[in-house]
Formats: sequence, C-alpha cells, structure tokens
Amino acid sequence: MTYCVAMRLNAGLVFLSDSRTNAGLDQISTFRKMTIYEREGDRVLVMLSAGNLAITQAVKQVLSSETIDGGDGKPITIWTAKSMFDVARIVGSAVRKVHARDADALKKHGIEFNCSLIIGGQIQGETLRLFNVYAAGNFVEAGIDGVCYFQIGESKYGKPVIDRVVTPDTPLQEAAKCALISMDSTLKSNLSVGLPLDLLVYEADSLQATQLINIDESNAYFRMIRSSWGQRLRDVFDSIPDPSWDQAASNVQTHTGAKQSQAMNPINKIAGPDA
Repeated sequence: MTYCVAMRLNAGLVFLSDSRTNAGLDQISTFRKMTIYEREGDRVLVMLSAGNLAITQAVKQVLSSETIDGGDGKPITIWTAKSMFDVARIVGSAVRKVHARDADALKKHGIEFNCSLIIGGQIQGETLRLFNVYAAGNFVEAGIDGVCYFQIGESKYGKPVIDRVVTPDTPLQEAAKCALISMDSTLKSNLSVGLPLDLLVYEADSLQATQLINIDESNAYFRMIRSSWGQRLRDVFDSIPDPSWDQAASNVQTHTGAKQSQAMNPINKIAGPDA
C-alpha cells in the first residue's frame, strides 16, 4: 500500500509520497510513487501513484507516448499540451488504455483494476493546477469548492491534521511541515506505508523543480517531527480537563460548572428480557 498527498496553495504546490509496496506480509519492496516531468522554463508536471504497482507502472509507460486530439486535428502529449487540464485528459486516456488492455485478464484472476493518480504542476502561461485521476480515467480538480489538497492510498490516518491546518493561504513551508506530520501519523498507524519519502515543494511560476528532498531514517528534521509531534499531542491532551458527569441529570458538566444542553432524551435502560 502507499500514502501520497498533494496540496495546491496560492504560493505553490507540495507533493509527498512514501515508497513502500508489498504483496503479502513477507514481500516488501521499495518503489518510488512520485514521477517528475520537467522542461525547465516551460513546464513542471508531478505525478503521484497508488494502487496496484503493475497497473500504475503500465500507465506511466503508456503515458510517455500517449496522445489526445488537440481540437485542431493535431495530437498533443504531456510535453506539448498547453494546459494542465489537457495533461489530466492525457493521463486519464492512458489509464483507460491500460484498462482496456488488462482489466479482463486481471478480473479472471480475481484482481481488481486498482489505480489512483494525482497529477499537478504548471505550464508556462497558465496558473498551477492539481488533479486527482481515478481508475476510470475521469478526474476532479483541487481548488474547486474550497478543496485544496488530494490524498491517495492510506489517507485516513493523515487527513485530520491537514483538515485543521491547511488552507489555500498556507505558506509553502508550513504546508510541507503539515504534509510530513500527516505522513508521520500514517506511518505510526499503518505498517504498509514506509520510508523513504519523496518531498517536492514547488514555488508558483518558477517552472523548475528545485526543492526536491528524499527523506530516510537519517533525516534530522523528520526524526525531530517523529519524536516531538507525539509528545506535543500528549502534552495538549494532558492539559485538557477530564470531563465530569452529572449522573442525576445525565448531562455533561465541564470543570467550569456549566452544563451542556442535550440534543436527545436520555437512553432508556433495558432491565431484563421482558422489559
């Protein structure tokens, strides 16, 4: 399994992925889930992948030569597309091509066509954009209706901290810190996600991927996050007063003495089989 997260911010983009893949408890390997397509000064495209490794690798292979109709009769590729929307269309087309080729054979062996992708970046002359591409080849874009990030893979463990911290106005380095904390929470709770990590912080309009970091057990900053985040959570937890319960009124009473109103009537207790 894997965990990948990407954030679209006013200041730029943040991408983070782990590198663990497994087929059973004793077959654990390391494969990168981040792929970067860069023509400096023209475009930076970043793809994160989760799901069946054979499928996502096949999609990447097809993507290198995949074309769609550009509307003027000329085919376009990820290297000639004029918009990130067209790049997302090309990625979706590659997914559908692999599905058409392999899905029936996989189904005969009881294997689901499991493929989730995030594609984001910036093309010269256009604003930065971020898309989540599904196994059917369809996709949605971040930044619509307030959603500024996508997760794929084991997303549930690292989601709460992002929801509480990240907004489109969050500075890039703060967002990177939040992404790493999100990853630490996932590593803590799920053994199918593991180091090393790939982190890319892209500054809007730079059209080059310069802040690219590989993080393993020896990275001092990530070691600091892993050791301090849990302790800080424990400190905050210990600082919150324990609840006291007014059994007579069945209301929650805080240490300030104020009782909280109830949304429902008290639960009726069943005293026996004939009650």
